Amino acid sequence: MNEASKTLKAWTEKEKQFLLGDGIDIGCGSDPITPNVKTFDMVDGDANHITKFVNQTFDFVFSSHCLEHMINPYYALLEWWKLVKPGGVIIFIVPDEDLYEQGIFPSRFNSDHKHTFTISKAQSWSPVSVNVLDLAQSLPNGKIEHLCLQDKNYDRRKMTCGMKKRSLFSKLFFRTYQATKIRISCLDLIMKEYYPIAQTLQENAFAQIECIVKKTK
Repeated sequence: MNEASKTLKAWTEKEKQFLLGDGIDIGCGSDPITPNVKTFDMVDGDANHITKFVNQTFDFVFSSHCLEHMINPYYALLEWWKLVKPGGVIIFIVPDEDLYEQGIFPSRFNSDHKHTFTISKAQSWSPVSVNVLDLAQSLPNGKIEHLCLQDKNYDRRKMTCGMKKRSLFSKLFFRTYQATKIRISCLDLIMKEYYPIAQTLQENAFAQIECIVKKTK
C-alpha cells in the first residue's frame, strides 16, 4: 500500500500548504509525497542516524509510517528535526496503536514495528507505547501546528482481539487460511468474528496519527 499517496489524497489544502519549498521524504520507498522531493530510504543509509548521510536542511521533512520502525523514536525524530530549516516543518505519520495493533504487541500486521503510538494517554496496554504529544513537545524550538487521529472509513465494529485468547493451533490455522486463495464461506464468517483484520489495507481506510511541528528558530 502506498501510504503517502493515500494520505495525500485525503489531505485538505491547509495540510498541503506545508509541502511548499524543498523537502525530504524519509522512508518513502517508491512512493514519495511529491515528485520533486528528495527521497531517503534504506538504500541511502540508516534513518536512525540520518544526519550521517544527509548534510542539508529543508523547508519540510516528511515521513509516513517509518518512525515505528526506528530503534528509539525520540532520538530518530530529533535527528530528523536537525534537517528542518528555521520556519520549516516536520510532518510525521504513525499508526494508532488501538486501531492498528488492536491491543496486541508484537504487531500482527507488521512484525518490524518496534513501537506503538497514541496521541496521549496516561496508561497504555502496549509495553512500547509512545505518546505522540510528548514526542512532538520534545523537539527544541518546536510549535505543534497540527495533531490529530485520522480514522476515516475505519470500522470499529470490525475490531477484535478474540484470537489473542485462542490456542496456538487455532492462530496458525487461521493465519494459514488467510494466506491462501481458497475461500470457504463458513470459515470466512469465523474469520470475521474472531480474527482481527488490517483495515488499512483498504484504499480509503485510515488508522493513523498525523503530527506537524514547526521550527520557530
